[in-house]
Amino acid sequence: MKQGLLVRGQACRAGRWSAAIAAGTALASLWTSCAHAAPPPIMTTVNEDADGKHDSDPLAFVHNWRREQGALGDMWGLREALAQHGVTFAVQETSEALGNLTGGTHKSLDYDGLTQAIVQVNSQRAFGYYGGTFNVSALQLHGLNLSARNLGTLQTASGIESDRATRLWELWYDQKLLPEDRLDIRVGQQSLDQEWMVSTNALMFVNTMFGWPMLPSANMPGGGPAYPLSAPGIRVRYRPVNALAIQLGAFSSSPFNMSNAQAQALGADAQQLNPSGTSFPFFKHGTLLMGELQYTTPALGGMVSPDAKPKLSATYRLGVWYDSEQFADVRYGGDGLLLADPNSDGSQRLHRGNLGIYGVMDRMIWRSSRDPNRTLSVFGRAMGTPFADRNTISYSANLGFVLKDPLPYRTDDSIGIGMGFARVSPSLSQFDSDTAFFTASYNPRRTSETYIEATYQRQITPWLQLQPDIQYVFNPGGGVANDAGTARIGNEVVVGIRTNILL
Repeated sequence: MKQGLLVRGQACRAGRWSAAIAAGTALASLWTSCAHAAPPPIMTTVNEDADGKHDSDPLAFVHNWRREQGALGDMWGLREALAQHGVTFAVQETSEALGNLTGGTHKSLDYDGLTQAIVQVNSQRAFGYYGGTFNVSALQLHGLNLSARNLGTLQTASGIESDRATRLWELWYDQKLLPEDRLDIRVGQQSLDQEWMVSTNALMFVNTMFGWPMLPSANMPGGGPAYPLSAPGIRVRYRPVNALAIQLGAFSSSPFNMSNAQAQALGADAQQLNPSGTSFPFFKHGTLLMGELQYTTPALGGMVSPDAKPKLSATYRLGVWYDSEQFADVRYGGDGLLLADPNSDGSQRLHRGNLGIYGVMDRMIWRSSRDPNRTLSVFGRAMGTPFADRNTISYSANLGFVLKDPLPYRTDDSIGIGMGFARVSPSLSQFDSDTAFFTASYNPRRTSETYIEATYQRQITPWLQLQPDIQYVFNPGGGVANDAGTARIGNEVVVGIRTNILL
């Protein structure tokens, strides 16, 4: 029996595909811990001094550490000097320690870290040409991945978990056109988690799936062009009216140069296929087409009467994606036999194209009459695919609440509770049953996985955040077996703390 069930859109080095071939006849492929995400957004923009003058004390940022926008202050005038020429840059370090108290394959406390560096050039300030922005960003990934090492979950515990590397992330140029900037075109290497399927309220959470969602992470080639990967393409956004935006995009179908079918056949790691982020896979094997409709209320620039009660804000997104690459069947081989059948030659049954649809909601549901900064918001995101035969996940969803300014005198703090759900595709569940039948061994049928997360984000200074976090995972991996193959992995409690430091 040859390996017939291959990489399902994911490729993290530490993630595991175990092909258990029993008595030389059957294959069982276990997919775990390979989700992509969106890293924490840069906390704030560092401003120059209000009077445009530098402090003569080179250690002024030490004396004013509670008020500075960055840990290193104005960097001895460097930030201001660059800003005068339209250049801004930011460096943010995210560090976290997460450990599982119960469940999983092993127990440990692991450190994980990410350094983001972003440089942007404003064309008007730099060259006198209005509306242009040049952006380049890079990532330095370090530490260990708890999910890959211990948890065996589909929805990984941290949004920054990735292979250790230093890599180019995004490289694009954005140009605004038409009166009121109603047309916006972006060309270049892009990470889609920055603009597509985004729930703004969900971004404060630690779990991966509050960033780039489970379904595209599992079903797109290499997890899709999302952190820490990207792909070349073009995005066009048009606002016919203030409340409505139409966003269309065409991107290279894979974030690496190898075809998706070949990568699946080899069980390749997408991050290793493009380790430095400089492969620039320019529409080599197919095209990823995306469309998203965004509705915002109250509309941008809307008039509000001075005596009127401010409306509660809301944003709704409805989108679809289609990838023209080839995708391997998760249950049947190219010879028409079940992949788990010992008589199968292990070849792939290939399908052309893949599709997903989604909806996202961010809605404020309450605002304090005494303190307008104190608000309660709800968010929800759901997506699905009609193709069970070529996908790992058939449906995924997120739901949660975020309370801003939760405690007296803590106006920049937030507290939130959220959940994520992922449903394993019926065809993949059938593959598990097939494997159990042909091998006459314990091979549980995967179904779904759910987690709940509670987190508190405390703003210590403008450049420092602390964020304790706790997660509980039901049915990890959708119900996969433990390393001994004697029972399912037990439910997990994951606790830890994250810090964000803006330098």
